Amino acid sequence: MYFERFGKQIFARAAPASAGRSLNFPRWLTLRLAALLVLVAVGLLVGAWLLLPPKVIVAPLARGPAVQAVYATGTVEASVTIRIAPQIGGRILELKADEGDQVKTDDVLARLDDRDLRETVAELEARTKYAEQQFQRASRLIQTGATTREKFDQAQADVLAARHALRRAHEQLAFMSLRAPATGTVIRRDGEVGDYIPVNQPVFYVAKGDLPLRISADVDEEDIPLVKRGQIALVRSDAFPSEVFRGEVKDITPKGDPVARSYRVRIELANDTALLVGMTAEVNIVTKEKQDVLLAPTSAVKSGKAWLIRDGRLVPVDVQLGIKARQRTEVSGDIKDDDLIVVDPAHNLHAGKRVRVQMQAQANGSDPAR
Repeated sequence: MYFERFGKQIFARAAPASAGRSLNFPRWLTLRLAALLVLVAVGLLVGAWLLLPPKVIVAPLARGPAVQAVYATGTVEASVTIRIAPQIGGRILELKADEGDQVKTDDVLARLDDRDLRETVAELEARTKYAEQQFQRASRLIQTGATTREKFDQAQADVLAARHALRRAHEQLAFMSLRAPATGTVIRRDGEVGDYIPVNQPVFYVAKGDLPLRISADVDEEDIPLVKRGQIALVRSDAFPSEVFRGEVKDITPKGDPVARSYRVRIELANDTALLVGMTAEVNIVTKEKQDVLLAPTSAVKSGKAWLIRDGRLVPVDVQLGIKARQRTEVSGDIKDDDLIVVDPAHNLHAGKRVRVQMQAQANGSDPAR
């Protein structure tokens, strides 16, 4: 009984193995087959990619105006700025004008502390009065012979010296009032009541009101031969980012700065300009302008040669350059309006080679007109 059960158990365990045999590969062989399949797939993809024509970035040509300009930076200033400073040092006693005020010729803008000078004037007036009395007395005595000629001459010299000293003191007293030398606008004031102002330190800056504002711009010495009087200047300022102002070249300094290697150019602005004195500005002085010319991306032309796409193939052409700007350049030669031009050609391009094209707008995500 026990033997039969034991035999049945053996039979039961052996039966699944003898029912059918499956094909089992070793693990290392399976991994090698999988790696081989991956390599074959990659090789097919790489081969297909290598067989494809290369891709180039192209852009259409455009027609429009071409402008050649000289770039410079400068500062807005008054055409004539008058600096008003004391000729005698003193403390500010009173301020009668402030920034933005309109002033007229001889208006008092400020008064300095003049108490010491007034005392000096009073003393000199007394000395002058006494000297005049002595001179009158000596004049009477000289007529009667009661005094000597020497004493008369001394009295005359004393009265003249006293009068000169008094006049000089009155002039110094007048210097203690700072006056406007011309009609204009106070554009700056440096000083408060109680401040001590030394000699020749400006307190007020007055811009003459009958003259337009201007920009003093520094132009590189390499560009200055292109700049002429009367040229139009386009002006931008960070204070008005969406506006372009127009100006005109009025003066070019005949002597440049040897350190900065630049020349100063003064550009006159319109009377109604919104720019204010002291603002910084970027200036483009228009030196040449053409209308309705063929324009290509500046990076597309190298050493007088450009690459076009015609019938899906590369075609090299020689081009002549005209007005050159940062983004677009005037071109002419064996080139047509409807040509597509390679934007930034590589050095290994070959004539007649078939290529795939991608428009520049798709490559950089921007508007091609910009």
